[in-house]
Parts: sequence; structure tokens; C-alpha cells
Amino acid sequence: MRYFVHIGYNGLQYNGWQKQAGISNIQGVIENALSSIFKTTIAINGCGRTDAQVHASQFFFHMDLEQEWDFDLVFRLNKMLPMNIAVYDVIPMEGSPHARFDAVQRAYDYFLHTYKDPFLNGLSSYYLLDKLDYDQMKAAVALLPLYKDYRAFCTHPDKYEHTLCFVRTSSLMVDESGEKLRFQISSNRFLGKMIRIIMGQLLKIGKGLMSVDEFESHLISKQTPALITPAHPQGLYLSKVTYPYLDLKPRADFSAILQKQADSNWFKL
Repeated sequence: MRYFVHIGYNGLQYNGWQKQAGISNIQGVIENALSSIFKTTIAINGCGRTDAQVHASQFFFHMDLEQEWDFDLVFRLNKMLPMNIAVYDVIPMEGSPHARFDAVQRAYDYFLHTYKDPFLNGLSSYYLLDKLDYDQMKAAVALLPLYKDYRAFCTHPDKYEHTLCFVRTSSLMVDESGEKLRFQISSNRFLGKMIRIIMGQLLKIGKGLMSVDEFESHLISKQTPALITPAHPQGLYLSKVTYPYLDLKPRADFSAILQKQADSNWFKL
């Protein structure tokens, strides 16, 4: 029987989702917990591969289990897993749906603050910046759904069969003080470090180091900029994953300091 498991995690202490020998990773921690519970080796397949120190307020993986159980698996997993990984739902599925390949849309949030705040450390990226040009940044963000090929904003484009990404939405928001920034983007897929590279380019625009026309020229030419500086990973969240057959609301309280404020005090530019 195939099951989808709905989770969230704080990725600050991990080198990403994907299992790698000798490196702290989320996939390996969960597989070890499941294998311990069921007394057999269990492999899981995630809906994506978040980078080191990147978070997920919504993430899915699938697993195949032949044996049945008579206990609360969500409770048992949460008891075994560290506090930075939370299991929300275990969902039995018909047939052989795939957590990665069946996803039709992924949404990300990037949070940034421009003043030192110990309570946002590790939850939002800290940049000591002043007077960012939000109008120019907004103009660049508005261009993203107009283009399909994101080869220019990828670390290793040649490793992909193609670099097409169908960006459906993109927006930029600030809080009342103008000291916190939130960038949102959704697409059917994303390339390696694509969002962090875009965010890094947006910061250059905000600081007056790059024009909107120059930003767009890379999307048009598909040529990687001479210098790409990905934004810090700590502010990035995989926040929503949607399937044709499964569309669950994220657990907003996972990133409570940011998300609850975002729902009431952020203003779209």
C-alpha cells in the first residue's frame, strides 16, 4: 500500500532533504525512524530536494508499506523524530502516485529582515540594508510569470533535460515598518538554487546595483550573469505543494513568527 506523508521541517541543522552518506539530512533521519518502528528497511521518496538550511512548512513524501499497524503512526513518528521535523498526516493512496513527479505546483516563500533580531535568527535571512528600492524590485518580480526559460538563474543548467519553469505567480510584500520583506513565487518546478539566485538579483536591484532591464535581459538571452550571488538559504521555505488529487492547507503555525504576521501585517507592493 502506498502512503503520502505530510510533514514540515526546520532545515537549519541539515544539509538538505536528500540522503547522503556522512551528511546530516532530513530523508535519512525519517527513514531511520520508520525502519525502527516497522523493524524493516523503509525507503521514502520526497516531493523535492531542498538545499542545506532551507525549510519546508509543507512537504510530502511517499512510502510503500505491506504490513498494517494498530497504533497511531503520526504520534509514534513525532515522538521519535527530532523537534525540527514534524509529521502532520499519513494518507493512504490508491494506485502508485508519486510524491515528486505528480506535483503540479510548488510555492515558496522567502523571508528577509533588515535589522538584527535574535528571534528571527534562522527563520528569516538577515541583511543589514537600508532604503531598498521596492518599486524597482516589484517591477522585476512582475516580469517572472512572463518568461518560461530560467536557464540564466540556475547554478548547473546543463544537468537538466530542459530549464523550462512555468511560473504562475510571483509577488513582493513588506511589513508596516518596511524592515521585513516577503517574496512569494509558485511554479510547476524549480531549478537548482533558482529562487535564491532570483532573490539575490532582486536585492541587487533594490540596492541600485542592477537595473530592471538588465535583470530582464538575462531572462531574454538565457545567459547566466557573470556574477550570481544566491541569497542566504535560511529565509527560504517550501510552503505549498499541490497535486491533482491532493491539495492540503499548510500548517501555518510551523513558522508562527513569520506566517501569522504575514497574514495580517504584510502589504503587497
